[in-house]
Amino acid sequence: VYPEVFDDILDCISDSPIFKNNSNNHQLPIALQLAIFLSHAGHYGNAIANEYVCQWAGISVRLVTNCTNCVMIALLERHDNFSFFPSLNSTNAAHAREYVSKICPQWRNGIFATDGSMINLCNKPELYGDTFSTKNPTTPSIARYVLFFS
Repeated sequence: VYPEVFDDILDCISDSPIFKNNSNNHQLPIALQLAIFLSHAGHYGNAIANEYVCQWAGISVRLVTNCTNCVMIALLERHDNFSFFPSLNSTNAAHAREYVSKICPQWRNGIFATDGSMINLCNKPELYGDTFSTKNPTTPSIARYVLFFS
């Protein structure tokens, strides 16, 4: 992720109680825990194994699991702060519906959303594969979501 995005996520999760304890054993800095989580979440295949992440981070396998779990809990606690759905009558929703109708007519009653996250896929999806991948086959797919409203 971009440094600005990393800093924004760090600011949002830093005050989570999951990062506090009453022990003499201090936790790793929250920034390091977030970096471990993002490294873990940003890979697929063999690279996602805890052993590979622990070698990258220089920590134990169990600590990789603990850091990943703590950051996931902190993110889920603030789910509503990270997720935004425009009201159906807003100009944002109108732009989203217009864009979706151009990209994939089957999604015409939905709102298309993307956060710009690139996701590495080992294979191009069979269904609507061209809409999920870029022109360069080695470039990862962009995260896309379609929300349908009645």
